[in-house]
Amino acid sequence: MVQIQKPNIPTFPPEDLWSDEPPLETYRHLEELIILLTSLNRFWSDRQDFFAAGNMTVYYSSRQRKNEELRGPDFFVVLNTERRERKSWVVWEEDGKYPNVVIEVLSDSTSSVDRNQKKLLYQDVWRSRDYFWFHPYTLEFKGFTLMGRKYVEIEPNEQSWLWSDELQLYLGVFNEKLRFFTPEGELVPTPEEAEARALSVAELERQRADAERQQAELERQRADAERQQAELERQRADAERQKNAILRQKLLELGINPDDMG
Repeated sequence: MVQIQKPNIPTFPPEDLWSDEPPLETYRHLEELIILLTSLNRFWSDRQDFFAAGNMTVYYSSRQRKNEELRGPDFFVVLNTERRERKSWVVWEEDGKYPNVVIEVLSDSTSSVDRNQKKLLYQDVWRSRDYFWFHPYTLEFKGFTLMGRKYVEIEPNEQSWLWSDELQLYLGVFNEKLRFFTPEGELVPTPEEAEARALSVAELERQRADAERQQAELERQRADAERQQAELERQRADAERQKNAILRQKLLELGINPDDMG
């Protein structure tokens, strides 16, 4: 019997997939992703039902091949999933879940792809509900949300922020950085900003307590001064009474009735 040798066809993807993204282009790109990731993780510190990542590969198809132009998203959030560490996001290992929100940090070399091919990928294949892009140098900022099967541009509010219905947060430019804002308009701080704010609040509280102690000390000193003044008045009155008593006694010794003196 002739045995037919099966061709050695590599299986794709392997079971353990590492992220395979190139380094970020500039420090501003890195800083932006750190700000987005750390601020959201801190803001949702009590939640265990999401995964947020930056510069991480998303594997979504067995036919997927590495494409130097179509890289993984710069930042993405998946909702209703387990919050744990991952080497990459592998859709078929995650119950078929795709990112709910994608943010691309534009650069001169990637902006055309982000505005076109990636936008179509996120719209038609991933069906990611919200898609935003931001350029850290020109500050170009746009957002889109799925309406039916197409992305429509999100209208900015009075502060030029864009609402993400998935995150229930605004995104807006603050100090030339893309930031999250609460529905009430509060900036979502990074851990460092939150710590600095807490230290500032603690310092203000310390200053307030010092001011209250100083005010209390002034009140105590004022009360002491009033008591001393009252004591001086009492002593003066006693001295006046003693003087009058001595004078009366001397007049009586001289046979003069003080009461007759008017």
